[in-house]
Amino acid sequence: MESWAGHEVPRLPGRGEPLALYDSARQGVHPSEPADAGSMYVCGITPYDATHLGHAATMITFDLVQRMWRDAGRPVRYVQNVTDIDDPLLERAARDGEDWVVLAMRETALFREDMEALRIIPPEHYVGAVESIPDIADKVEVLLKDGAAYRLDDGTGDVYFDISATPRFGYESNLTREQMLEIFPERGGDPDRAGKRDPLDPLLWRGARDGEPSWPGGELGPGRPGWHIECAVIALNLLGDRIDVQGGGNDLLFPHHEASAAHAERLTGQAPFAEHYVHAGMIGLDGEKMSKSRGNLVFVSRLRADKVDPMAIRLALISGHYRSDRTWTDDLLTAAYERLDRWRRAAAAPAGPSGAELLAEVRARLADDLDTPGALAAADRWAEATLAGATDDPDAPALFANTVDALLGIRL
Repeated sequence: MESWAGHEVPRLPGRGEPLALYDSARQGVHPSEPADAGSMYVCGITPYDATHLGHAATMITFDLVQRMWRDAGRPVRYVQNVTDIDDPLLERAARDGEDWVVLAMRETALFREDMEALRIIPPEHYVGAVESIPDIADKVEVLLKDGAAYRLDDGTGDVYFDISATPRFGYESNLTREQMLEIFPERGGDPDRAGKRDPLDPLLWRGARDGEPSWPGGELGPGRPGWHIECAVIALNLLGDRIDVQGGGNDLLFPHHEASAAHAERLTGQAPFAEHYVHAGMIGLDGEKMSKSRGNLVFVSRLRADKVDPMAIRLALISGHYRSDRTWTDDLLTAAYERLDRWRRAAAAPAGPSGAELLAEVRARLADDLDTPGALAAADRWAEATLAGATDDPDAPALFANTVDALLGIRL
């Protein structure tokens, strides 16, 4: 699957600081120090709707990780998937009387456009679930033969993962069993499915059903993959047995990331699957959680169609810390426009305060678990001093523009 077009990222003087990130499994901030290239897998969209601001905030978060690793001199191996076959996609297509393939292709293309507009550095590999089905089926067969998976005996051909095959199940999310059982059905799980060994066992392979698309599954029989095994197999195939960061929104912490890590760890015999499990907060609208069920989503493409500057969107989304659930308001966008205007005027000034000191401060703030509010405050102070007439460094305005471009993704 094709990714979106990249853009030139300015090279900054010196070398950036090592990045520390919050790991959900260890529940604390720890250094992210890849031995060689930084490896990162980020769960992408299920393309049954346009890119909303929650998607955008998540993708910006991991774009910042990539920028910090690159600034510190580390190459990056970044993989993102597209779940281009799943129940929500089929349900939306049926509701609208549309071919599910056409729907997935259209929304994926729109997502690419939004990512390019927001200056998200594209992944090295952008991979669809459909193109990965042969590999996924092979791995499900491995789990079956290994005793870590089982077929239901109801004739459906469905295959489930036995969570007892990974005794550490639950270490990533740190949830109690009671909490897992409460969340599981809210996020696609089926705890009440008859024949399962454990209510929390996740689906690996859904046998073919009348009226649904299916693919050859070898010994599994025709069907299609479950969601969690999709990400595990794509990550293992392209990044290896251990990765530095598995990322996504905090709604993926359980069951998706917990289950996909369990699958990967059983397949490889190594744990943990990821050095850091990193989760971005949710974006609400005017004090309410933004969700499809509430019908209160704000779409990036709609904002762009209304001539909203994508850099203002990006600035607004990083004005709060990535791990916090936060709210989108008109005032937030207005403040972002005002900040963008100040920064652009300051970048056009003939001189300003020390550009080297600004760069060091922005690097330090972002190195501390992507402290974007602190980084923005540092840039604000520099811009305000420049607009007030500080003229210490004639090279500072250009370095300021390159700093916020390279590290924050804001093109002035």
